Amino acid sequence: MTRIVSLHSYRGGTGKSNLTANLACAIAMTGKRIGIIDTDIQSPGIHILFQLDAGKITRSLNDYLWNRCAIDDTAHHLPIPEINARGGAIYLIPSSMNAGEIAKILREGYDVNRLNDGLQDLGEHFKLDYLFIDTHPGLNEETLLSIAISDVFVLILRPDQQDFQGSAVTVEVARKLKVAQMLLIVNKALPSMDFVAMKKLVENTYQAPVAGIFPLTEEMMLLGSSGLFVLRYPEHRFTKEVHRVAAQIVAAAG
Repeated sequence: MTRIVSLHSYRGGTGKSNLTANLACAIAMTGKRIGIIDTDIQSPGIHILFQLDAGKITRSLNDYLWNRCAIDDTAHHLPIPEINARGGAIYLIPSSMNAGEIAKILREGYDVNRLNDGLQDLGEHFKLDYLFIDTHPGLNEETLLSIAISDVFVLILRPDQQDFQGSAVTVEVARKLKVAQMLLIVNKALPSMDFVAMKKLVENTYQAPVAGIFPLTEEMMLLGSSGLFVLRYPEHRFTKEVHRVAAQIVAAAG
């Protein structure tokens, strides 16, 4: 049975896509079959982290949403040696970076029920253990669907007052939708901050568990989304936190 893990943030710039890619990779390295779908249709880009050339993407999520193909035709099996050697696999469903396709979605919208059907079909077709949904920031119809069908809902926020206040709304919505499991992640925290105190503050504020706190690192900035951090820096403090959080997602998914 495929477990659905949605990763979301109230605002952009939280590093959501980067964490989605690295957490999915960490779980795939344990021998699991992982799907990642980029539903941030207005500003897609997770395929860049996997170094998937946009010019070679012949089918995308947009094509499926507009009835041009089946959902499995949009999936790209990523040949990552560190994952394949352990018996795992990653299938990425990207969204189009074509300006016309983005404008069409913004202008006309799409059938959210079709997206829901596609998510279910992906899990069955590729026999996925986990399907990660990289959502669009903020709250919209697609986000609400992703939250509602999630086995694990992961909310990412920065140590910033705007993020704190906006995330409170998202947490309330998730509870009203009766999400099965909710985990919080604080990203881009300055290394000089008191992580223990921050964890306590965030958990008390939202009455939800903080799965991890990720430091703002120079290496991440230098990498500039040109690859997966967990593969490039396997012994880094950030990578160790990724694996720790990934284990909590697996435990929460059951």
